[in-house]
Amino acid sequence: MRDIAVVAFAQSPGTSADRRDDMAEILLPVMREALGSAGIDRTEVDFWASGSHDFHEGRTFAYIESLDAVGAWPPISESHVEMDAAWAAYEAWSWLQLGEGEIAVVYGVGRGSLATDLDQVTTTQLDPYFLAPLRPHQDALAALQAQALVAAGMLDEKQMAEVVVRARAAGMGEPGAQVSGEVTVDELLAAPYLASPLREHDRGPIGDAAAVLVLAAGDTARRLAGRPAWVRGADHRMDTHYPGTRDLTRVDTVTLAAAKAADQAGFAAREVQIAELHTEYSYQEPLLTNALELSGATVNPGGGPLVARPTTATGLIRIGAAAQHILSGRADRTLAHATSGPALQQNMICLLEGDR
Repeated sequence: MRDIAVVAFAQSPGTSADRRDDMAEILLPVMREALGSAGIDRTEVDFWASGSHDFHEGRTFAYIESLDAVGAWPPISESHVEMDAAWAAYEAWSWLQLGEGEIAVVYGVGRGSLATDLDQVTTTQLDPYFLAPLRPHQDALAALQAQALVAAGMLDEKQMAEVVVRARAAGMGEPGAQVSGEVTVDELLAAPYLASPLREHDRGPIGDAAAVLVLAAGDTARRLAGRPAWVRGADHRMDTHYPGTRDLTRVDTVTLAAAKAADQAGFAAREVQIAELHTEYSYQEPLLTNALELSGATVNPGGGPLVARPTTATGLIRIGAAAQHILSGRADRTLAHATSGPALQQNMICLLEGDR
């Protein structure tokens, strides 16, 4: 395995809807900040990988617009994934592992505000014969998993509210947060249900934002960053797209991905100091924390997706935030988790480490 590290990360401020800028205009200042942090210009980049969702834009090949912020002439080596840009980061990491180049840039542009109703889109991820025609609401599918945990005695609504209280307090002063502030558990439990047992505050707010990650290999990474965030292990696994065939109280794909990543990294998830988890709903934090045995780690210290959830960029932001803790010297070992699909169907785990 080659040594591959995150050497720079940047993200735009969290907004519920950006109606002033197009995709390239949202991305361009973030791209400049990330490349500037690494001290490189675009001519030094060997590979570009991006993640976004054409369905959210309502037109095919919408991601092409973001290339205006990259510059496609002279010709570049470029790839795009039609999902969260965390999976573009995995592609770029694999590409560098193959020795195809030294520097890769990964970017994600999430524009969740463009869709009038995201449920017209998200149901296409479901089993096309039995479930997709029913067009279940994504919050309803999440509520089924939350209710399964409550019924099994593994969780209660007070614990979910406590997660939200902590997330919103942690989001205060964070530029990427769309919602933040001091709230109490009693205030949250008095709110009406969105889909029992979930209330409005139990889901992260969808919005618009961009994120850019710079990956580099070996000595190039050491040249570009004082303390590179080495990606010691990475793995992703997926479960069936029909939730009815799964035990929703378990996330075996998380456990398996973490074990495979640990085999590569030489240390386990439970040994990290900070974990950035892709928790789109409050109930997911205790579920993931238990599955990863993160009893000694700080989870989502900036509030995580419960204070901002730009579609198709949230997972990449988790990797970037986990790396940033190492780049800044706040932690030696961190974990990033990204998810996609209904009720934590697909899961990716990245284990990162700094030089000591």
